[in-house]
Amino acid sequence: MRRKEFIKKSTLTVGAGIVAPYILPSGRLFAKSGIEKAEHVVMVMFAGGVRQQESILGRYLEDSQGVSGVAGNIMPNLFNGNAPTKKIVYGQDIPGQTRGSDPIPRLLSDALANKGMTFNEVRAQSAGHYVGLNTLLTGSISTAQGLKTRPLSPTIFEYLRKHRGFKATDCWFVGNGIGNSTPLLNASTNENYGLNFGANMFIPPITFGSYGQNTLSNSKAYSNNELKPMYEMKNFLNNSFALENSRQTTIKNTDDERTHIKEFMRATYTKQSLGQISMPPAVSSTDAFNVAYSAEILKEFKPRMLAVNISEVDGCHSNFTGYLRSLHRADHITAWLYDYIQNNIPEMKDNTVFIVAPECGRNLNPNPILDENDWMAFDHSDANSLRVWSLMVGKNVPKVSVGSEGNPIGRLTDLVPTIADIFGVYDDVMNSGYIDPMAMSQFLRV
Repeated sequence: MRRKEFIKKSTLTVGAGIVAPYILPSGRLFAKSGIEKAEHVVMVMFAGGVRQQESILGRYLEDSQGVSGVAGNIMPNLFNGNAPTKKIVYGQDIPGQTRGSDPIPRLLSDALANKGMTFNEVRAQSAGHYVGLNTLLTGSISTAQGLKTRPLSPTIFEYLRKHRGFKATDCWFVGNGIGNSTPLLNASTNENYGLNFGANMFIPPITFGSYGQNTLSNSKAYSNNELKPMYEMKNFLNNSFALENSRQTTIKNTDDERTHIKEFMRATYTKQSLGQISMPPAVSSTDAFNVAYSAEILKEFKPRMLAVNISEVDGCHSNFTGYLRSLHRADHITAWLYDYIQNNIPEMKDNTVFIVAPECGRNLNPNPILDENDWMAFDHSDANSLRVWSLMVGKNVPKVSVGSEGNPIGRLTDLVPTIADIFGVYDDVMNSGYIDPMAMSQFLRV
């Protein structure tokens, strides 16, 4: 049968409802064939620098403050191991007791490390915060990335929108502040990808924090002095979602998507006023706030890809006690988000791959700064800062644990190829020319 005749007959067979094939934003007819491992990916980025010793190795104060007999796991929802039994300062504040003496009760019945794929010793490609975040989102090793600039290489959002055909509201980046590069991580400046393929973005502490509430949540007549913050917020939102038809300086949503985003914001402010926003039960912090609003986005939009940034562990530069407490809280809120998806979003339950990883580690040796317990703080600049880990659980993720200090397996740049593999566009992403040539899908690593 000749090709023209075949196309004509096959079109008649499927009926008059189909008049043309779907053309992806890349211009290719249909999507590249590939087996999709799951329909959704959620990635929690532990920004701020997470030291191996206190996290996955469960050493507590043993390798940091020279205190013997006090090892223990302070991240029970993520990793295995018994909690410390001495010098407990990493928990919550209880009136009349030692500060932080009450650890947060474990939320999950089994650690995430037992549910999927754990890479115990992974190599980061930079000891810097923002290059590390770029690495997690781009899979690139462009260490010259500066502050207050968009990534030079395409983000995972751009790859998925261009090669998988996802729409703008299928991809979300949830940042935790508007300083430095954070509000620019939803798209790159790459001429072959860029804002046309970027992700929608919320910065919940701004949009849904006190500033956003005061500026947007109540309709009233504004004085000239009050109009300034109104316009500031208006410009911020326009630059996040292209809520107005202006020149292409940000993510372009369709009319329906813009309407959906506006309705979501209006409904969220109402839920706020009624106290109906679900929050991690044992923690009140900026990171918890960020994760809670990530859950709201997931429940409303059911995105294919969402990345959320948390960073309170960055206090380790000057306060080691606070760092331990932030690490313990981060374990709790990460587990809460995983549990929320499983129990409150049926469309994503058992159909999501959940990924957790730090963007860099921390130094082996401390700096001279002492905190309230006379414990020394840690920066991030040496080889120990390149030691990280990653967890991945969910649909079609095998249960396996690989790697050790003497046998590191994988690179932090593996996560973008891994996500591409999950969505069936691995070859497209790897052949783009922008991925770390030593990176590969973690599914292939094992």
